[in-house]
Amino acid sequence: MAAELSDIFIRQARKDDLPALVAMFAADALGGHGDSTEPEAFPDYLRAFAVIEASPDQTLYVAERGGEVVGTFQTMVTTSLTGRGSSAMIIEAVQTRADMRGQGVGGLMIEFAIAEAKGRGIGRVALTSNAIRKDAHRFYERLGFKPSHLGFKMVLK
Repeated sequence: MAAELSDIFIRQARKDDLPALVAMFAADALGGHGDSTEPEAFPDYLRAFAVIEASPDQTLYVAERGGEVVGTFQTMVTTSLTGRGSSAMIIEAVQTRADMRGQGVGGLMIEFAIAEAKGRGIGRVALTSNAIRKDAHRFYERLGFKPSHLGFKMVLK
């Protein structure tokens, strides 16, 4: 599904979007994900894209302005026995190109994801944000998200 919001067009990502997406992630100094535009890293992104594209429960989106990728996010739908078998949409990897921040791109992407969840009858949307991203926390709270849980992770090598 695609939607046009203002002069931003949100659509499902295509393989040819990968260089722009990788560049956005690699330019994120706070993310700490080890993303790289080095050519030897590209097969890793291709593999991940293939997994996401093949999954009925995951979708990778891009936000375009004037034919250029200016933002991205990914959604995943999970169903749990808790909440009487409820489903939730998880929003991940929200990124706006550095020169486009503060122009409403992130808000449009999140609104799009929420509308997708509602359209699928999903009653809860969740996301996590790196603890050091205080600006992002304020952004998500302005959009109506509540900091209700504490997240933990373990990096496995």
